[in-house]
Parts: sequence; C-alpha cells; structure tokens
Amino acid sequence: MTAILSARTSALTDGIAAVPSYTDGVVASDGRFDLRAAELDSWSNRLARMLLRLGAGPGCLVGLAAVPDFEGVAVRHALAKIGAAAVRINAGVFTPTTRVGVTVHARRAGLTDDVHWLVLDDRATLRQYLSTSGAVLTAAEVGGRSHAS
Repeated sequence: MTAILSARTSALTDGIAAVPSYTDGVVASDGRFDLRAAELDSWSNRLARMLLRLGAGPGCLVGLAAVPDFEGVAVRHALAKIGAAAVRINAGVFTPTTRVGVTVHARRAGLTDDVHWLVLDDRATLRQYLSTSGAVLTAAEVGGRSHAS
C-alpha cells in the first residue's frame, strides 16, 4: 500500500486545492520503491502534459480505472497541476461527464471507447512519456492558470 508522507496542501485564491508541497524527502513508498519529491514533480509534469493532450484540463473530471496505488500518486498530482479532478470508474459504470481516463492494459478491454484512455502500461504510452518534458508546467499549457510545479 502506498504511504504518502509529509503532504501539506494549500488553497489557491480561486478555491482549487494546490498540489501538496514537500521537502525533497520521500513522498510515497510501496515498500519496494521510494518516490522523492523531485521525481514526483517530473513524473507528474509529464503525465499532466499527456493528459492535457488527451483533452483534460481545468474543471475536467478524469476517470481512474484500476490505477495502481503507486502510480495513482503521480496521476492525482498531475490532475491537481492541471486543475482537473479524479473520479473512480468501477466495472460496468459509465460516467457521461468523463471524456478522459487513466487505466492499465488488463482493465482497458472492459472500458468504454467513449473515453480517451491513457493506458499506463502500454508501450505507446511509455514512448510518449519518455518524449514528454518533465519541466514545470506553464500557465499557457494549463489554459492560462498556473499551478505549483
């Protein structure tokens, strides 16, 4: 199980929760791997850009279907950076307001094609991830709203 450590959340002036701020220590651990703040920032910046390309953005609901706990930390961090929110997708349940989602290959076949899915363990996703910048998101990328790195 993922343990999130030392997270503090601040509120932005428009009422949307900012991404948690951390020291550069361990922010998550699954017992085998430790995730440090700098790694989380880079990972979530890349995921945020990938989600933006799929159509996610401020105010968007992004479906999460069977996202592993460890990866879920980075996905939720990415969603906070772009002003989107997560909604859990259970088997056989369709959320009509969700047009973008995140899942894994084993679950993808049972999910609707009406959603643009980012399949975390897909080879094409890995290629896209590796070619995407981990730099801090700009306000222009997020639709004019700047979120913490």
